[in-house]
Amino acid sequence: MKVTVSRKAHFNAAHRLYRPDWSFEKNDAVFGKCNNPNFHGHNYDLTVSVTGEIDPETGYVVDVKILKDFIKSEIEDAFDHKNLNVDVPEFKNLNPTAENIVVVIYDKLKAVLDSNLVLEVTLYETPRNFVTYSG
Repeated sequence: MKVTVSRKAHFNAAHRLYRPDWSFEKNDAVFGKCNNPNFHGHNYDLTVSVTGEIDPETGYVVDVKILKDFIKSEIEDAFDHKNLNVDVPEFKNLNPTAENIVVVIYDKLKAVLDSNLVLEVTLYETPRNFVTYSG
């Protein structure tokens, strides 16, 4: 029997959407206000869902405390109150769009979770704009 366990999290971060190989005009046309050279911020909300078999000994799919600790160490500590373009190594050469951020979060969590668990990450950039990635 497979069950999904989810944990919500939150972080605040700044970013700028742009490609250094494009002119300012082209970046402005494609990314609009998100191309602000002085960056802009979001209050990101995150839902991390893990699906797997219930362990007959513990009754858990995953210990939520362990999941909480992984989200804190791998995501919140790395992203919260950071400039994604400047402070987060994964975005040195990767445009920090919501799509790219959710894939980076997924990869960071997948690396520390038990490999038999199925992971899905949903990232809310705003209450109405969100992306989901499951590998």
